[in-house]
Amino acid sequence: MNITSATFVKGVVDPNELLKERLPQVACIGRSNVGKSSIINLLTKQKGLAKTGSFPGRTQQLNVFLINNKFHLIDLPGYGFACVSAGGKAKIFDMINGYLFGEGQEQAKVVLIVDGYVGPTKDDMEMLSALEEHGKDILVVINKIDKMKKSDLKVALQTIQSTMGPHTYIPFSVEKKIGVGELTNAIFGN
Repeated sequence: MNITSATFVKGVVDPNELLKERLPQVACIGRSNVGKSSIINLLTKQKGLAKTGSFPGRTQQLNVFLINNKFHLIDLPGYGFACVSAGGKAKIFDMINGYLFGEGQEQAKVVLIVDGYVGPTKDDMEMLSALEEHGKDILVVINKIDKMKKSDLKVALQTIQSTMGPHTYIPFSVEKKIGVGELTNAIFGN
């Protein structure tokens, strides 16, 4: 599918506000600073659509984007080492869990983004486990592959896949624009 329109709809802190939405929802989740917002900007060809920052934890709400008037793409806050207070982290954790696992919340797909250079962290594995327990349709994006030597990339991809189990994996690089077509098609269909 070619993305022909993408607009920011709203930011919400109460996941229940999204229960009213009737279009299919695709959620993007990953640890802080893994590149969720940058990936959204690359997919939509709009540099500033999703706000990015150099410090972890820039996204602190559920940002809703309308894609081709057919889908809602949800940019979730990152988990892990966000630069926020302990109380702020607890609110973010509750917001993420409420949206992904709350009663009545449904996503057509959940895109779990991991850092290919770092590999899946303990937080990534806990999120993956929770998504699997709740029967979510999971797509794993292995971001930042441009930071690896080609000789290390194959081993890293195999290690990630064997660690995370049987899911669809897309190697990705925002910098080199690798995997854009594959990810777009995997998320929204052909």
